[in-house]
Amino acid sequence: MRRILALTSGIFLMLFAVGSLTAAPRLEIPDETFNFGFVPQHASIAHDFWLHSTGDEELRILKVVPG
Repeated sequence: MRRILALTSGIFLMLFAVGSLTAAPRLEIPDETFNFGFVPQHASIAHDFWLHSTGDEELRILKVVPG
């Protein structure tokens, strides 16, 4: 009986450890800032920022607030 209880608790601990190793959704932004240098007044400028989803789950971007 002790052997079965020890085996059962060992399997439970292994499953718990594996479950906690899964990565949640994660957003990686390699370049968080960009220096435009000198920009003349009233000039129209743009820069593309690449976003990478590096987690194991689906990444949902629910709100974007430009700063």
